[in-house]
Amino acid sequence: MAGSEEEARYSRQLYVLGGGARRLPESAVLVSGLRGTGAQVATALVLAGTGCVVLHDCGTVCAADRTQQFLLKESDLGQNRAKASQRALAELNPHVVVKAHTGELSEAFLASFKVVVLTESPLEEQLRIGDFCHARGICFIVADTKGLAGQLFCDFEEHFVVDDPAEGDPVSAAVEHISQGNPGVVTHMGTENSHGQLFHDGDLVTFSGVQGMTELNGQKPVPVHVLDAFRLEISDTSSFSPYRCGGLVSQVQQRQQCSHKPLRQALEEPKIQVASPEDLPRSRSLHAAFQALHAFRRERGRLPRPRAPADAERLLELARSLRAQQGPLDEDIVRAFATVSAGDLCPVAAVVGALAAQEVLKAITRKFVPLDQWLYFDALECLALSGAAHLTEAECAPVRPRAQPLPAAGVPSLLCSLSSLSRQRGSRYDGQIAVFGANFQENLGHQKYLVVGAGAIGCELLKNFAMMGLAAGPDGELIVTDMDTVALSNLHRHFLYRSADISEPKSVVAAAAVQRMNPDVRVTAHQNQVGPATEMLYKDNFFRRLDGVASALDTIEARAYLERRCLRCRTPLLDSGTEGTRGNVLAMVPSLTEPLRPASAPRDGTFPMCTLRHFPRTIQHTLQWARDEFEGLFQLPAEQVNQFMEDPAFLEQQPPGKVLEQVWESLRERPRDWQDCVRWARRRWQRCYHDAIAQLLHIYPPEHETSPGVPFWAGDRSCPHPLTFNPDNDTHLDYVLAAADLFAQVHRVPPCRDRAAIQAMLRDVVLPPFAPQEGLQIPLTEEPTEEAQVPTDHRQLTELTQDLVQWRQELLGDEDTKAPLMEPIHFEKDNDVHIDFITAASNLRAENYGISPAKWQMSKRIAGRIVPAIITTTAAVAGLACLELYKLVWGCQELSCYRNSNISLSACLLLRVQPPPAHTYRYGGREWSCWDRLELRAVGADGQAMTVQEVLDWLQRTQGWTVTMLLCGDTVLYDSKADAETRARQQAQRLSESLEGAKMPQQQDLELLYMCEGEDAEAEDSRPPLLCSLP
Repeated sequence: MAGSEEEARYSRQLYVLGGGARRLPESAVLVSGLRGTGAQVATALVLAGTGCVVLHDCGTVCAADRTQQFLLKESDLGQNRAKASQRALAELNPHVVVKAHTGELSEAFLASFKVVVLTESPLEEQLRIGDFCHARGICFIVADTKGLAGQLFCDFEEHFVVDDPAEGDPVSAAVEHISQGNPGVVTHMGTENSHGQLFHDGDLVTFSGVQGMTELNGQKPVPVHVLDAFRLEISDTSSFSPYRCGGLVSQVQQRQQCSHKPLRQALEEPKIQVASPEDLPRSRSLHAAFQALHAFRRERGRLPRPRAPADAERLLELARSLRAQQGPLDEDIVRAFATVSAGDLCPVAAVVGALAAQEVLKAITRKFVPLDQWLYFDALECLALSGAAHLTEAECAPVRPRAQPLPAAGVPSLLCSLSSLSRQRGSRYDGQIAVFGANFQENLGHQKYLVVGAGAIGCELLKNFAMMGLAAGPDGELIVTDMDTVALSNLHRHFLYRSADISEPKSVVAAAAVQRMNPDVRVTAHQNQVGPATEMLYKDNFFRRLDGVASALDTIEARAYLERRCLRCRTPLLDSGTEGTRGNVLAMVPSLTEPLRPASAPRDGTFPMCTLRHFPRTIQHTLQWARDEFEGLFQLPAEQVNQFMEDPAFLEQQPPGKVLEQVWESLRERPRDWQDCVRWARRRWQRCYHDAIAQLLHIYPPEHETSPGVPFWAGDRSCPHPLTFNPDNDTHLDYVLAAADLFAQVHRVPPCRDRAAIQAMLRDVVLPPFAPQEGLQIPLTEEPTEEAQVPTDHRQLTELTQDLVQWRQELLGDEDTKAPLMEPIHFEKDNDVHIDFITAASNLRAENYGISPAKWQMSKRIAGRIVPAIITTTAAVAGLACLELYKLVWGCQELSCYRNSNISLSACLLLRVQPPPAHTYRYGGREWSCWDRLELRAVGADGQAMTVQEVLDWLQRTQGWTVTMLLCGDTVLYDSKADAETRARQQAQRLSESLEGAKMPQQQDLELLYMCEGEDAEAEDSRPPLLCSLP
């Protein structure tokens, strides 16, 4: 049944964390250090619903903190950092207690926490607290960022048990055959969405619904050895009964134990997790660099100055002397790390803070295997950018917020920029200037960006953009567009929204939040979809004037459309996406990288109709059947009846058959009161779960054979059994209650959800016994078959039509009849009654076929096609996207500097690779890039749109190509094979007239397809597009 408001808030997160999420409200976590990384950790934990989050920081807020600390306001300057952050975090989630602590981290204080996270602590404090936590069994995490690098360490003590190490649901498959042998061999089917093998060596599996070899049903989990994608070896089955048919083999999740060393030991004997072995030397060098940084700070009382060669060399000496690294030290990495280690970058804090927060959630929920034990992250490739590599100490020095006179004539431009920046913004960007310099900060302010989508990723991007100062200059522009409104289920991962914003436009709320975080950012909210319907609003010129587009969309189709528009207009695109703990970031840079392509087609949940109607074998099948049942009972009939009542010609427009019968049936079954609704639901239960199954078994009895010795009910067909209604069965009652409630809504009858009263009512319902229909045909495949033409019974049709006409007249003449007559209900995944019906309807059908039922939340996820989501993944992905934005702002044209990123926070893996280069092809005797295009301002000498002939002449004149066919979409503008009269008419038409004649929407920007004489057959998809701009 439906859950509480808390479950509605966290529903998308529950699909990631599973049952372990119930431990979150009971847990207390300490986050020490409330600069950028600590703020990201604490925010994620509060949004996720951790019971108590205690913030510790003894420092006061300074202007430079606001480079990356998004919780702070200008009015917080000079106040304690923990207390200022506590006020902001307390607004995020009313179900979480947020406290501030400014005292000592004593052992007595630490003892009450489930997890302790240190983000700004010196090494001595890390060691002291790490020793205490390890001895007390408190999970201990260190997360630190310096400039373009970060480190993460986990110690979850020596015997930490992971209850559920895997992401996603356990897999299951229909059994086709099981051999008698030692070992027995199980042959199973794949699933609609499976690619490759479902099971792996060592997996534990159970069996259910097996007929014949029933000894396997209910047996304890047995290990498997995978032979191939469809065969498994199990234990000895030689003494079991012969397998006959049916059954399901299901994976059982296994617990896993982890053992961690304390920090003191792990520093000297580091276990560093890397995405590939090639990354290990780099991570070991960073391991040494971070230790050397602690030593440098003890020695000098400060961090190395930005771009100061002497400080960098001293840190390198310390790294050598500490001998902390294993294997050779990459001195270039250590130097690069040192030169920007005083910097603070919001994107780096977002990535490392999100990774750390996910480890906290692992510690509490015991879902997913924790990090073992070190992880290093860096984006030092940013220092190889043209211009960034040769910055000086003066160019990266902090800007001081003091009044300065205007520079005199002849003062270098850099000092002018520093003076201007100081007057305009004080020193909130000092941490970023320390890495990229003051001039780069000015360039960030000039940027014009479009953010498409203000959902979870969009909120994180906008938060980072505000901290970075993107579009914060006088000519900057940041546009965010989203058609959606804020919902309760958004609040656990949308940082910019609060409970008071529910039902408000996302883009408007997000833009206002950006303004509060950084009033200088010039942000505008739109409430439009970016798609074919809005191309007159978002024309090519709109995209061409942008410096870049950030995609935060949640569908493959929408992301693909945006990619096509950016490719066409040569606009840089940063594309981000997440699913559960997995995420990716792709950079599309004009002339440099390969255009983006969707990773996979969307999973639309479609299954063969015969499978859904008669032969389901998985819970996904029964849930889709329940979705179809919902639409067929509560939406389509009401729409048809309303159309019948509103349109006098409805009867004449319908062919004889199903639609008229459905309208007749809907009007005949109109309920007078709630009791009628309950009786209708009871009859529907009987029809679906008893009569329909009994009819199927009447046609194909359990012993039926397709041919001698070959049973019909085998392989992908499980033999069902009818159910007998029992008002004391909760699932039976749930179905009747939800179905009656929805039926009452459709007919505007006041419902009553008194379960005891409904039970009593159902005991008195008596239904006629089942009588099988003879001669009924059931299709066994999706192949079209020749259906016998049933002659129309004209007398019956006449009677039905007369009944409908009479009912319509009576209803229209009745003063109590409201228009429209019925209220169609569209399925809504966040409506609890809808999910109640889906869950009960699906689980009853699953019981018919011996399929394991699904719980309410799982049914909601599958039937609602909900993508699991969690704040940690979205924050990490947004941070990675912003690192690529830095490179775009530099105007970087070096492919080696860019990175495409894939993350899996469940495994704490981060893979960053160079994007593939733009591909080239040959056409018309020369080589073209996939980014090349032919651009034509299609304005004739008379100022009007060019004629088709003028376009053909232009291609002949500029390219030497003789065009044989010219098209716009599916509209043929010119065909050289047409007759002379047709060709003459085509050539004389203006482009605008051709589109009008084809009834195409008026467009200012056209993409024309052409074919030329002598082109190869392979050239169909390999020619530069022709873009025409109409007047």
